[in-house]
Amino acid sequence: MLNIADTLHSWCGEARSFALATVVGVSGSAPLPPGTALAVDTDGNAVGSISGGCVEGAVYDLCREILDSGGPPRRARFGYSDSDAFAVGLTCGGELDVLVQRVEPTALPHLTRALEAVGNGRPSAVAHVVDGPAELLGRTLSLVGYDGAHEGSLGRGTREDAGVAAQARALLHAGRTGRIEVGGDGDTCPDPLSVLVHVHASSPRMLIFGAVDYAAALSRAGSFLGYRVTVCDARPVFATPTRFPHADEVVLDWPHRYLDRAEVDARTAVCVLTHEAKFDIPLLRRALGLPLAYVGAMGSRRTHDQRLERLREAGVPEVQLARLHSPIGLDLGARTPEETAVSITAEIIAHTHHGTGLPLTHSTGPIHPAAPVLSLARS
Repeated sequence: MLNIADTLHSWCGEARSFALATVVGVSGSAPLPPGTALAVDTDGNAVGSISGGCVEGAVYDLCREILDSGGPPRRARFGYSDSDAFAVGLTCGGELDVLVQRVEPTALPHLTRALEAVGNGRPSAVAHVVDGPAELLGRTLSLVGYDGAHEGSLGRGTREDAGVAAQARALLHAGRTGRIEVGGDGDTCPDPLSVLVHVHASSPRMLIFGAVDYAAALSRAGSFLGYRVTVCDARPVFATPTRFPHADEVVLDWPHRYLDRAEVDARTAVCVLTHEAKFDIPLLRRALGLPLAYVGAMGSRRTHDQRLERLREAGVPEVQLARLHSPIGLDLGARTPEETAVSITAEIIAHTHHGTGLPLTHSTGPIHPAAPVLSLARS
């Protein structure tokens, strides 16, 4: 639902009732991920998308039905129709599970506050019951800020709410929407709940070291992908904002010294484009010891071999060296800085989502693998 947070917050501010259709499960080649939502207000206005157009009409009608009847939340499944690819179904061959519910903003002030926080760019999470006992379906609790207290309730008691909030906070720190399975141990909590945690986190960081032409192209590509991009170089003649208009910041400092003070996390990508040992070795020695999402370094295979030897001499263990993506990027035959930027970002995407990097033409199985599910069974 956070993909349409601005409009939903506006409707909540007007105390306007609306129907919310949320993708709560996908399989096969479904076009949009869990958490994506479409909403319809009482005047028939619609915002958002859940399928890129395949089933929007049917979902819109279901939203209007829920609004008019005031009935309880409903689950619906949409899949490919073999008999008629233009019938209500996903022509891409996947399946969508959708939860449709009526939302009364006056009854959910915590949701209004979370939507406002998203609009202001603050990290927020909304835990949303998408499967379980009928009386709990659609319930939400939310938290604003990485260390904020949760508001609202899923209807299972304070202990269960606190446990879900802790898992939601972990997903918020990781910057990803995900499912949590609660209870279902057959004894103290026999009825399981499936909770979808909608996450809006601050943008992940891309740190580019080396103020070269490749960095200009990579900063543009990184910005396009939603990264907060920093270009860092110790040479004042090269590290200037005018050379990197797509970077969020340009830092004049020695790379390793900047990394020592930079705020990084498990979503941060570090791209080392200097291929000079005096910059690379102290920087990579630090970067490979941090829990970063990606560390890559540019250079020829000969440069790579020499770099590994210097890092070993600097005391970097083999388990850390194995994390280094070097030579940086996927083998796309890239030549220009722009092509190289695509090669690098393609490798970052593949590594982040555990992709193979192979052409889809030459692979089998689902294009979009299922997301992992966290378990929160009570002991």
